[in-house]
Amino acid sequence: MPSSSLRSTPWRAYAALALSTSLVGSYVGLSKLLLLVFPVFLLAWLRFGIAALLMRSWLKRGPTEPALDGRTRWLLFFESFIGNFLFSICLLFGLRHSSAIVAGVILAGIPAAVALLSWIFLREKIGARGWLAVLLGVAGISLVALSRSPSQGAELATPLGAGLLLAATFCEASYVVIGKRLTAQISARRISALINLWGLILVTPLGLWQAWGFDFAGPRVADWGLLAFYAAAASMVSVWLWMTGLRQVPAARAGVFMVFLPIATGLIGLALGERLGLVQAGAYALALAGVLLATWPVRQSVS
Repeated sequence: MPSSSLRSTPWRAYAALALSTSLVGSYVGLSKLLLLVFPVFLLAWLRFGIAALLMRSWLKRGPTEPALDGRTRWLLFFESFIGNFLFSICLLFGLRHSSAIVAGVILAGIPAAVALLSWIFLREKIGARGWLAVLLGVAGISLVALSRSPSQGAELATPLGAGLLLAATFCEASYVVIGKRLTAQISARRISALINLWGLILVTPLGLWQAWGFDFAGPRVADWGLLAFYAAAASMVSVWLWMTGLRQVPAARAGVFMVFLPIATGLIGLALGERLGLVQAGAYALALAGVLLATWPVRQSVS
């Protein structure tokens, strides 16, 4: 006689994805503080350099891991080049030519972009429930952006700014899809170390250029401590958590967890004394509903 049972769900993987994106959202404010002290490319160079030292032991191949073939090496390069290097450039320069509101709405499309690319390149099947979860997440993030006050940036975006932000959205989506391919062969720790090393190589020329005229005696001890924490959180812990979760979760479903980024940023704002409006609360509720819909176990009949 058929009976119903709950399909086992990788809750640890979901927790890793949620913690990763929450950590990213929480240190966004820290990066803004550091940019008041360090130029953009020098900050990125120091971040990757410090993280490379912290993760030097993670570069070793595990006993059960295959040797890197040519295809995997290229995937590692593109993971860093598209997901770290190009994403940062498109985002930073796109923000210069658009309002914060427009940027938030465009970047809200990341879960949908992840679902689209995973369907095209990974051949993942996305049912009605999956697409509804993506739409709820996109709607939630969009409402968060639209609920910002005009003083936070109500001016329109230029075509260049909108184009760069759209490119950043697909760069981040590519990061998720390529990462899913990599987790099938390489451990999460080694992926984190290798793509960070590529990031260091790519940004070194620009970092050295800005380091040439920089006064390294200027930053305070607290600034250097904040930089060390930022490097460990941004390049090491958050990436490792993301790759750990992505190893067990389909890319399209993992993309829904991007909603925790603005939620974490909003919580940091509350801790700093900002107020939570009714529209923002509803937006976060929509985003969390999308996550619950994507991760809630379904009943399957078994003989």
